[in-house]
Amino acid sequence: MNKRTLGSLEVSALGLGCMGMSETYGPADDTESIGVIHRALDLGVTFLDTADVYGTGHNEELVGRAIADRRDEVVVATKFGIRRVVGGGVVEVDNSPVYARTAVEASLRRLNVDVIDLYYLHRRTAEVPIEDTIGAMAELVTAGKVRHLGLSEVNADTLRQAHAVHPITALQSEYSLFNRALADSVLPVARELGIGVVPYSPVGRGFLTGNLDLLRNLPEGDFRHGLPQFQGENLDRNIALAERITGLATTLGVTPVQVALAWLLAQDEHIVPIPGTKRIKYLEENAGAADVTLSPDQLAEISSAVPVEAVSGARYTAAGLAAVNQ
Repeated sequence: MNKRTLGSLEVSALGLGCMGMSETYGPADDTESIGVIHRALDLGVTFLDTADVYGTGHNEELVGRAIADRRDEVVVATKFGIRRVVGGGVVEVDNSPVYARTAVEASLRRLNVDVIDLYYLHRRTAEVPIEDTIGAMAELVTAGKVRHLGLSEVNADTLRQAHAVHPITALQSEYSLFNRALADSVLPVARELGIGVVPYSPVGRGFLTGNLDLLRNLPEGDFRHGLPQFQGENLDRNIALAERITGLATTLGVTPVQVALAWLLAQDEHIVPIPGTKRIKYLEENAGAADVTLSPDQLAEISSAVPVEAVSGARYTAAGLAAVNQ
């Protein structure tokens, strides 16, 4: 797989989001999940994304087991700052310098690595000045515990303030055909500062997978039950939009997922989506998107098929939205 750069960090053009291997999208199997990670590495998908809060530490431990004998092949990204997830995107956030120093030690232990390649602040609260948090994270770089720093779900002003304290390598935020707010204000600043962008939920939390029947019958424990875009009339309208992408994919001879990921890859050369999966067949489908080239006319047609204003419902509950774009 081709490589891309996030700041000065070289990674595979697509990453692998590992969260669903431990929580959020229904049951998973550790043995199967480790097999997915190994297959990802074989395919050249070597940028792995996790966080300390995923599965309350289970996900980092799982990734650690999977890469134990292949550490030199992998760029490991993890996050700190969310102490607890309540639901609907509602989180309890701790950005304190003291917690940063404690959290990194726990992540290093669970991942069983000597250094974390990319360490994100997962969510930000204005109660702690961003300069204080980034200052503490910069100390982790100096100490050799972390190589690069990242932020997640911050606004343009916070991104500038943080980058002035220590170079920020990557911004991870939700970005897809279904959620394009990032492109209006934050993406231009990231480009200006030389900060890479790592879209999470790049296939619209499942709307762009082509498996639309599943969205009406989500498994028990799937956190999408609590999200506005998956409720009532919102769900009906959004499925209708998703069907347009399914139709375009058929015309292009690829899958809806590959359309969604190829569209994202075409938005900027320093964008690296991290689609998540716990199945090898979906991993292989995702990886195939890196080989899909879309013409300007095709990109425009895809964009117009899902107008920003046509997506129905917010991406999180009102309380959950309070923790993003901070």
